[in-house]
Amino acid sequence: MPNGTDIAYLYDGSVEGLMTCVFESFEKKEIPAAILSPDQDQFVLYDTREIMTDTEKARRVFAGTQKRLGDEAAYLIRMTFLSDREDRALIILRFLHYAFAEGPRAVSRLSHPLVGPLHQAAKTTSNEEHAFNEFLRFSEFNGVLVSVIEPKCFILPLIADHFADRFPSERFFIYDRTHRYALLYDDGRREFTWLDEFEMPEADETEQRFRALWQSFYDTIAIEGRNNPRCRMTHMPKRFWPNMTEFQREKALSEKKQAASLPDVH
Repeated sequence: MPNGTDIAYLYDGSVEGLMTCVFESFEKKEIPAAILSPDQDQFVLYDTREIMTDTEKARRVFAGTQKRLGDEAAYLIRMTFLSDREDRALIILRFLHYAFAEGPRAVSRLSHPLVGPLHQAAKTTSNEEHAFNEFLRFSEFNGVLVSVIEPKCFILPLIADHFADRFPSERFFIYDRTHRYALLYDDGRREFTWLDEFEMPEADETEQRFRALWQSFYDTIAIEGRNNPRCRMTHMPKRFWPNMTEFQREKALSEKKQAASLPDVH
């Protein structure tokens, strides 16, 4: 495996850009000290080199990875790239140097310091994907189902198939506020787009009734004697609550209580 160098790669943040960085690293037989995208802090103590995305070089890295390392390695790389790890680009590059030297068996060496981080990052992304498949809530506005989510990992491309399968004939819109990314689905057609801001419209009377019905169902199936807030937070962390219909009443009551506790400055 090549030695590390005191240089940081700068790339555009895309997966094709990262694969171009991998190509550059192999070509120059070097391991950069860091790989930075535009959404990361650009202040570093190393010299920097901007790596311009080259789709042909990226394609060659993709093809080589699939051919020589197999489907599991390709899956780990994708899920790690979509994770919330700040160093995800660098651990992918380091893993590829190690795996290309060792072959497909490298993927199963979970205790290896160049392999374990990928499995951990992929598991985090997978858990986040499954959580939003369960915890995402839609509201209807003018015939469109709308949802706002705030995931840690970049899971919107992963959950698209799940909701397209569940609502194949519907129109729906999901906005990832964390990553400023949106999905618009309309009767089999889907479009992803970057979107800086989106605010949920005010609920009309019909939507308010549906929310009340869902809240009533949630309250009805609850078993008071088995109420366990700690267990609920374990299986449904509080970071999901602000965008879940069944918790809007608690949110409103909490905001009202906080407002009442503020000192009167008049």
